[in-house]
Amino acid sequence: MIKPLYDWTMSKINNPAGERWLGILSFAESSFFPIPPDVMLIPMVLADRAKAWRLATITTIASVLGAVLGYLIGMFLFDSVAQPLLDLYGYGEKYQAFADYYDEYGILIVLVAGLTPIPFKVITIASGVAGLNPFVFILSAIPARGLRFYLVAGLLWKFGEPIRTFIEKRLTLLFILGTVLLIGGFVALKFLIPAS
Repeated sequence: MIKPLYDWTMSKINNPAGERWLGILSFAESSFFPIPPDVMLIPMVLADRAKAWRLATITTIASVLGAVLGYLIGMFLFDSVAQPLLDLYGYGEKYQAFADYYDEYGILIVLVAGLTPIPFKVITIASGVAGLNPFVFILSAIPARGLRFYLVAGLLWKFGEPIRTFIEKRLTLLFILGTVLLIGGFVALKFLIPAS
């Protein structure tokens, strides 16, 4: 089931629209969409390793712009948009206690969430709700997202063919592992946010 999807993704990667879709996914993931951009970034870099740095740049810029949208949702649209999104992901009741941590740990929270499987959209929205200084927020998001995506692209650029072979041989296992990490990120965030 996963192999046809992987093959389809690989066939679309060299399509000129591929980079736009990567940007759209990266933007959406930072503000409201649950699927991380790695699902496109990894096969795109593997398909053309010479584009690794360009693709990491697109992913980083789009992700930070999406993070700004998430921040604005939290800041200006909390009741109508952010609260339902936080409720959808199961964090609605805990947001106030989480917001209190921003006074002391805002930069660290954004940096850690930007680098890990913790859902970044929850952090971007919560940053807006908590009123984290927008410049601090953006200056934290840029290195966090950049480091994550440039590290992925760099490793694939350096060790591309063996990694591609490894991925193609163990596609189902890696898909399951990725799903577990995504769900684990949501679960970890539930335990990291104290009860209000």
